[in-house]
Amino acid sequence: MRNTIFILFIGLIGLLSSCEKDGETIVMLENPVAPEIVIMPNLTLQRNKGTEMLEFVGTPVDPGFQASAKYFLEAAAAGTNFADPTIILTDVQNASLKISVSDLNGILLKKFPADKATSVDFRVRSELAVDAVTGAPGTGTAPFEYSSKTSTANVTLYGLPKLDLIDSGIDQKIESPLGNSDYKGFVKLDATKPFTLLDPDNNVKYGANGSALAVNGAGISVGKNGWYILNVNTANLSYSTSEYMIGLIGSATPNGWDTPDQKMDHNAQTGTWSITLNLIDGFIKFRKNDGWAWNLGGAKDNLTQGGADIPVTAGNYTITLTIINDATGAYKIVKN
Repeated sequence: MRNTIFILFIGLIGLLSSCEKDGETIVMLENPVAPEIVIMPNLTLQRNKGTEMLEFVGTPVDPGFQASAKYFLEAAAAGTNFADPTIILTDVQNASLKISVSDLNGILLKKFPADKATSVDFRVRSELAVDAVTGAPGTGTAPFEYSSKTSTANVTLYGLPKLDLIDSGIDQKIESPLGNSDYKGFVKLDATKPFTLLDPDNNVKYGANGSALAVNGAGISVGKNGWYILNVNTANLSYSTSEYMIGLIGSATPNGWDTPDQKMDHNAQTGTWSITLNLIDGFIKFRKNDGWAWNLGGAKDNLTQGGADIPVTAGNYTITLTIINDATGAYKIVKN
């Protein structure tokens, strides 16, 4: 059974009933009660306990009325006032937020060093939306935000065993979240450059033997250039490559609503996707593999599958996307 980190928000209230009923009035507290983290677990993470359960216990936001709320568990370097937060988890009210210890370790490794204690600030941030897409304060496009007080903890992360890609054209690796024979990661591959894998701890090189993995095997090839998820198991000698190409599409992009999308690059250190390009007045969305089966839209901190088109004005922009649980996300857009 997969153990998880579990965040429980006690007593969360249901979704706001329709505000369009005659005579219905919403009254917000003058000082809404922010959410709180009331129990912090021990965050000395160990590889051999990667599936154990930790629990953060929190309380809900209370604005004085029933409201639709979304919660974000965030971490940042201690004392930085969350100037550069990392979103660990997000979910709506009346739902638990779950993540494995190995996944938490992987997320925090993007910002903090392994094998040493680091002081980290945590908070729960809530967004309240009392109406749909009118654009007014407190609505879906401009939600009210309330954050818990900062909870500071010493976090010790564990480093991950890795396999280095050899001859792929760039310096990159995949890692084993549980420290066993299973390795996984995003890699950028060139169809003209077959690659092998090196275990630097044991000085063993892996390659292909047909569709299987083999010690001292041949170079591994893919059909086209781009980003892939590479899975490797060195115990049963298997591997797989799956396209994972995130791009922008929309009337504001050079190709409009037509493929191919404007492909983004992955940053292994931060776990984000980014692109710099010229846009015109119009709309954008994020898609995977030039298809609509997976697409993100909506508010900048609340992207959802199939969400609304994102409006932009003309200019040169750097856009950064954080994907959460392969299902939701957040983006930043900076005009250059």
